[in-house]
Amino acid sequence: MVKSVLEYLEASEEKFPSRCAYEDIQNSYTFSETGQMARAIGSRIGKLNAQGRPVAVLMEKSVSMIVSFLGVIYGGCCYCPIDVTMPKERIRSIFSVLDPAAVIFEEGTEKLLEELDPGCPSFSFQDLIQETVDEDLLKEIRSRAVDTDAMYVLFTSGSTGVPKGVVMNHKVIINNMEWLERVFSFTEETVMGNQVPLYFDVANHDIYSPLKFGCRTVLIPTEFFSFPTKLIPFLNEHRVSCVFWVPFALCVAAEFDVLSTQKPEFLRHIFFAGEVMPVKQLNYWRAHVPEADYVNMYGSTETHVCTYYRLDREFSDDETLPIGRACDNIDLLVLDEENQPLEPGSGNIGELCLRGSAFAAGYYGNPSLTAERFVQNPLNTRFPERIYRTGDMVSYNERGELLYQNRRDFQVKRLGYRIELGEIEAAAWDIPGLERCACLYEPKKKSILFLYSGTPLERKALTGCLSRKLPRYMMPARYIHLEEMPLNGNGKIDRRRLKELYG
Repeated sequence: MVKSVLEYLEASEEKFPSRCAYEDIQNSYTFSETGQMARAIGSRIGKLNAQGRPVAVLMEKSVSMIVSFLGVIYGGCCYCPIDVTMPKERIRSIFSVLDPAAVIFEEGTEKLLEELDPGCPSFSFQDLIQETVDEDLLKEIRSRAVDTDAMYVLFTSGSTGVPKGVVMNHKVIINNMEWLERVFSFTEETVMGNQVPLYFDVANHDIYSPLKFGCRTVLIPTEFFSFPTKLIPFLNEHRVSCVFWVPFALCVAAEFDVLSTQKPEFLRHIFFAGEVMPVKQLNYWRAHVPEADYVNMYGSTETHVCTYYRLDREFSDDETLPIGRACDNIDLLVLDEENQPLEPGSGNIGELCLRGSAFAAGYYGNPSLTAERFVQNPLNTRFPERIYRTGDMVSYNERGELLYQNRRDFQVKRLGYRIELGEIEAAAWDIPGLERCACLYEPKKKSILFLYSGTPLERKALTGCLSRKLPRYMMPARYIHLEEMPLNGNGKIDRRRLKELYG
């Protein structure tokens, strides 16, 4: 019985010690090197006697960041990835919620760390990997490990303006890796091509597949997705055979028509997740790389991957892809407003809920929100059984496959990220001259519209204020000044009216 992802690492380390596990444009680490460095890091983290607490990993996206994650787990803690490119205000907000036991940083980020002042011990990656491995300490920590131990905390957009930390345990990731093995038969010859940031849950496939299968993950330079003519040669040079990308990345290559002159010769598995995949661009890929296996995956930070649809037929450009069926050890409940299950063929829409080994333990330091989303199964009145309410509305098509429809709340998906529009609004509260504001999502343009009342402001002033608090993917594309914000009878912003006028 596997209780920790470290068991995967140790098995591959024993079987493939000299095989490359992780590679970026600067470094590459074998399984033996990965295990040795992770245990060195874990030995120092373990001495903090902070078992179960989070450790922030403040680094640029790199293979060293992945090794740091594993080191934190060896130390009996859970890691929280924080990319140095995030706005400082957002990092401070995360730190205020997280209260980390320590921070791991890298050379060159000392000044940033000093400005952030997290109020806890900090260690450089370069120093940590020089630590002497304390085998007795690591053995003692592992002796108490169970598969429900917190493994990481990922922060997503929060409706109150404060990011919310999703706590995930080993059990969910182990369940996902075992499912990948049964359904897709990855081997040590598989080469993963990472595209997403390491603080995005989709990256878990790239992080943990090498540990499970003895394969290799290559981190693709971010700029190759802005200039995709370099992308295909890179994939071929590194013999990339499997990708877990957000649809945006696939769409860029299609829009630049790069596959008409270059073909990814080794690509055999193309998974996409994070947002709805446009069928037109998908059909472009299927026409140019017909031998690949295409899989639409659905999930969230709270659920990781919980459903999938393996494309088994042709779709016209204006069709919607199903999100398919449940992954192993997961049961799907589609509930109506009375918490009764919808049956396939009813034509109705309900909220997708999950039970099984697919969802997070809850939100870090936020018991009220946890109680709101992780609830007792309303179909089971006999004993305690938690389910997760996704907030996603779905329906069944004529084949009995699930189709994603929309969100119950103001949360939207853009560029693969879940975004609470309320967090953008909260970030604008201290802009001088601004009285009220509201954000709308424009699905066709995949952009965010920012409406406000008060003093008319230049776009540069608005973007300047918001960019200090928000990551780039949350920035509005358009700003509209209103003489007066429409209000409903309760004195709240009438969002329905705004959608009628500007949506």
